Amino acid sequence: MTSPAGEAMTILTDTRQLSEIAGPVCLAIGVFDGVHLGHQAVLQRAWDDAKSQGGTAVAITFDPHPVKILRPQSAPRLLTSTPHKLQLISQLGFPCALVIAFDEKMAATSAEDFLASLYQPARQLEEIVVGCNWAFGRNRAGSVELIHDIGAREGFIAVEIPAVESGGQLVSSTRIRRSIEEGDFASAATCLGRPYAILGTVIPGKQVGRTLGFPTANLRAHNEQFPPNGVYAVQASVVGKQVSGVANIGVRPTIESQGERVLEVHLLNFDQDIYGQQIEITFVSMLRHEQKFTSLEALKSQIQKDVAAATTIFEGGKF
Repeated sequence: MTSPAGEAMTILTDTRQLSEIAGPVCLAIGVFDGVHLGHQAVLQRAWDDAKSQGGTAVAITFDPHPVKILRPQSAPRLLTSTPHKLQLISQLGFPCALVIAFDEKMAATSAEDFLASLYQPARQLEEIVVGCNWAFGRNRAGSVELIHDIGAREGFIAVEIPAVESGGQLVSSTRIRRSIEEGDFASAATCLGRPYAILGTVIPGKQVGRTLGFPTANLRAHNEQFPPNGVYAVQASVVGKQVSGVANIGVRPTIESQGERVLEVHLLNFDQDIYGQQIEITFVSMLRHEQKFTSLEALKSQIQKDVAAATTIFEGGKF
């Protein structure tokens, strides 16, 4: 997929806004957490079909993750926050995305009414593309068969994309989440089609790193799945630049006795005020596990070694 350079993806927040989209309209619907290879297959089909017909492809997703409303006690860590997910979908070339607020009202909406909220406003709806065995609507009563039946009456078709496999196993957000939790970046990247990354917003910290000579950007993540606690060589996308860095994930035991789990990154050869900016952190390699040091001086010495190790990785092109 490709999109015209410089064109931003249009973000819709209400199904009624589909009336503003030029037809034929091809919809790709899913939670799309991770935008992994299986999700990309769904998105690709809608994009291809829209292009072939001179129409518009629209990615439809939900915020928050439906499980957070349906079964909050078992809601998963995210692979991609909504802003990150939309960024990735935009990079795939989609001109338009519709983010549907998933709340108790939406959870109680029947499958038939949900489909009606799409095909009634959409001008010249051509197709709805979904993943294998996708279920939707109240009590997950909606199915691809229902989309097909209603589409036959209303003039659009249903397209179900087969499951995608990698290494003999199905590609799924659950599988990728498990790989990240175990620090298996290679397996995660195979299923994602790209290295694993987290998008976060830079927030003020306690500036301990600055006193040690290694200022860090503290990131507020959005319930994303973190790798194991430790120190990592990373690539950061910040203010339009790609910058190498060293990230720490953990509770900072040398500094705090009961610290919360945080993600902070020291950017190499970078000195700009980036508070409030969003940074995408791509994990390249684990350098070491988190540990407690006897003093701040010992911690500083180890950080120097971490930076040297990361620099060797980046200079050697080992990523």
